[in-house]
Amino acid sequence: MNQTTKKIRTRFAPSPTGYVHIGNIRTALFGYLFAKHNNGTFILRIEDTDRARLVEGAVDNLLRVMKTLGIVPDEGFYLDKNDQVKERGELGPYLQSERLQLYQKHVLELIEKGRAYYCFCSEQRLDELRKEQTALKKPPMYDRHCRNLTKEQVQLEMEKCRSEGRNPVVRQAIPEQGQTVINDLIYGDISYDNSLLDDQVLLKSDGFPTYHLAVVVDDHYMEISHVTRTEEWIPSTPKHILLYKAFGWEAPKFAHMPLLLNPDKSKLSKRQGDVATEDFLKKGYLPQALINFVAFLGWNPKTEQEIFTMDELIKEFDLINVHKSGAIFDINKLDWINGLYIRNMEVGELVKDLIPYWRQAGVDTEKYTEKYLESIALLERERLKKLSEIGDRTHYFFARPEYEAALLVWKKRKSAEASGEGGSDAADAKTKLTMLAGLFETLNETRLTKEDLEEIIKNFIDEHHFDNGSVLWPLRVALTGLEKSPGPFEVASTLAIGLGKTEIIKRLKIAVEKL
Repeated sequence: MNQTTKKIRTRFAPSPTGYVHIGNIRTALFGYLFAKHNNGTFILRIEDTDRARLVEGAVDNLLRVMKTLGIVPDEGFYLDKNDQVKERGELGPYLQSERLQLYQKHVLELIEKGRAYYCFCSEQRLDELRKEQTALKKPPMYDRHCRNLTKEQVQLEMEKCRSEGRNPVVRQAIPEQGQTVINDLIYGDISYDNSLLDDQVLLKSDGFPTYHLAVVVDDHYMEISHVTRTEEWIPSTPKHILLYKAFGWEAPKFAHMPLLLNPDKSKLSKRQGDVATEDFLKKGYLPQALINFVAFLGWNPKTEQEIFTMDELIKEFDLINVHKSGAIFDINKLDWINGLYIRNMEVGELVKDLIPYWRQAGVDTEKYTEKYLESIALLERERLKKLSEIGDRTHYFFARPEYEAALLVWKKRKSAEASGEGGSDAADAKTKLTMLAGLFETLNETRLTKEDLEEIIKNFIDEHHFDNGSVLWPLRVALTGLEKSPGPFEVASTLAIGLGKTEIIKRLKIAVEKL
C-alpha cells in the first residue's frame, strides 16, 4: 500500500451472482458510512472470477439497488444520470476479469520466492484424500503432495498436463510453523497456528485467480486502508495476511462484522424467506427506512435515537460501536420503522409512491381525482406498514365490496338481548341500514365531511336511543365489506369526495337487500 497517504479507503466487492442479499447491503453500508465518517473514499469493485456463477444483468441490478438506497461509490462502478453503467477512478480497472495479467504476474513472483507452488493433483485424487480425512475425522486439507517437487519433477508434470490438455493450479505455501495474528478492529486479536491452515489454491486451472489471491492484490493496488466484511471471512484472513507478508506489502486493517441471523438464531438465508434487497423495495419498504433498519443490524450509536437520516448515520457511525454477536433480522422492527417514515411523508409524495401499488391491484388511478387519492392516502397513512398493503386495504374505495350478509350484524348484539328494539339481529341491522339510507338522502353534499357526519349520525343514534355499535358496525361494513377498517365517518366522507353521496346510498341499499 502506498504509505504516502493516510486517507481512509474502503471497498465493497460483491460477486455478480444474482439478487442483492440484504447482508451484502449491510456490508456495503458499513463500509460506506465508515469512509464518509472519516472523509475517506468508498470503492465498488466487481469480483467476477467465479465464472460458473455469473448472472447476466446482476451488476446493473446491484447498481440500481445501491443508487436507490443512496450508497453511491466514489470510485469503481456506478450508474450515471441515464442509468448507464460507468466506471471511474485512477486505480482500476475495477472488474477482476480485466486484471488477470496482474494476478498471474504476482503468482509467478510467489512461486519464485517459494511462497507458492504448482499442484498437479487430479480431482479424483483430491476427492479420495477428502474421503479418507473425513473417515479419520480429520479436517479436510490438502496434504501438500506437490509442495516439495524438484524442478525436474515440476517440468515433467507440466509436460504431462499439457499433453492431457489441462493446466495445474497454483497453491499458497503456508508456513508450517508459527502463528498468524489478526488484529481485528471489532473482535480484537485472533491467533491461528499456521500448521492448521490449508495450502489454498491461488490460481485455478483456467487461469483465473481465486478470491484469496485477487482480493489481496486488488486491495493492495487500490490502496484499501480498511477491509470491512462479515465474520465468516475470519478463517481466511490469516492466509491473506500471510500473502501480504509474502509480497512484502503492508496489510490493511480488518473489521469483521457479525452475521445476520433469523429470529431462531440461524443464519439469514433465502430458505427462510425473502432476503433480497430488491424484494423489500418491491414490497414498499422505503429506501431511507431500509437503510435506517440495516444500519442497526450489528451497530448501535449508544443513544436513544432510533430514526436517522443518511447524513446523521455518517456523523454517528464508528466501528467501535459494532457488536460482536450476531444481529437478529427482526421484520417487525423493519415494519415499525417503515411505518414511521410513511407517516412522516407529505401526502402528495405518498400518493405518488402508492400509485404503482394501486395499479398492481388493478386500480385505474387515472379515473380518480388527485383529491380523492390524497384523501384515501391520508386515511391509511397512519396504518400502513409498507406501501404494498394499500391495494388490499383500500379496494372498497374503487369497487363495491363483496361480503357475506352475516358480517353486517353487530357481533356484540349476537349475544345480547334485543334491549326492547325488537326483531332478530339481521332484522335489526336491516332496519337501521334502511333508516341510514334515508338519512343520507336528506343530506346536502356540503354536510358529508367527517366532522359533520359524526355529529349528524350520533344525533341520529341518540334520538332513537340506539346503541352506537348496532348502527356504526353495519354502516361501516356496508361501505367497506370488511370486518376491520377505518371508522364509518372517515370512510363515508372519503367516499363522498371521490364517488359522491349516491354511491354511499347505493351501498347501504345493497346491504339492506343482502339482509
